[in-house]
Amino acid sequence: MLVEIFSEPLNDVSVRHSLAAVLALALSAGPVGVFLMLRRMSLVGDAMSHAILPGVALGFLAAGLSILPMTLGGLAAGFLIAVLAGAVSRATALQEDASLAVFLLVSLAFGVVIVTVNGIDVEHLMEFLFGETAAKMNVDKLVVIAVNATISTVAFALIYRPLALDCVDPGFLRSVSRAGGIAHLIFLVLLVLNLISAFYALGTLLGMGIIIIPAAIARFWTRDISMMIVLAIVSALLSGLAGVLFAFHAGIPSGPAVTLVAGFGYVASVLFGRVGGLVWRLFPGRHLEA
Repeated sequence: MLVEIFSEPLNDVSVRHSLAAVLALALSAGPVGVFLMLRRMSLVGDAMSHAILPGVALGFLAAGLSILPMTLGGLAAGFLIAVLAGAVSRATALQEDASLAVFLLVSLAFGVVIVTVNGIDVEHLMEFLFGETAAKMNVDKLVVIAVNATISTVAFALIYRPLALDCVDPGFLRSVSRAGGIAHLIFLVLLVLNLISAFYALGTLLGMGIIIIPAAIARFWTRDISMMIVLAIVSALLSGLAGVLFAFHAGIPSGPAVTLVAGFGYVASVLFGRVGGLVWRLFPGRHLEA
């Protein structure tokens, strides 16, 4: 029985594509999620994940269910919302998080209206919002996710040092280098790339789950940034693989399945994590004495 649970999905090529997609997504989304959390930008990332829907919808109107136009539309929408939210917050008294929340709601509503008014059926709308049903993915989406993950991983390695230093001591970074601003802009680009990948794998409403929840899990187990990234990648990978198998056997969309599995990992980390976990707080060890 246990062997069948793992072997049966592997007989379906589309499920194998989904498994490969979550592997690639975990490798790129784990580091991005860690720095979103460390830079206190988790809600910014969530807002931008919904903001890409109108661009994807416009790409769908222009060329149907073609991957390249929808990808380009999502990238354009994500960058546009980020720029507009920043511009409004600088030109008015409205804070950037509130501005992003407004653009989030308007963008999500606009995207849903576009795809429903122009004849998309309920099944495809559910795929837009919650990911592939029964974790079945075509090869075109897998290629986009793999390319985005490769670009994201290479670029992240190049900006890792200024990003880490900007989280620990931004004043020192500004005094010795001007790389902080450039690294932040590149980081936003990588965020949008990973959001596009998460959209194809898990849908626009829950795609952010595989980016931020594994990072939150890792935070309960270590304070070291490098180890936090490793744990986030491992958590994202395990959540993705288990979620895809769950989605296949239950016949449900992949987005809720992966997010639920990651949520169970988060609850376990809140209870038993060595850094701030509730159990460790209730039963602290002996303090070192001089």
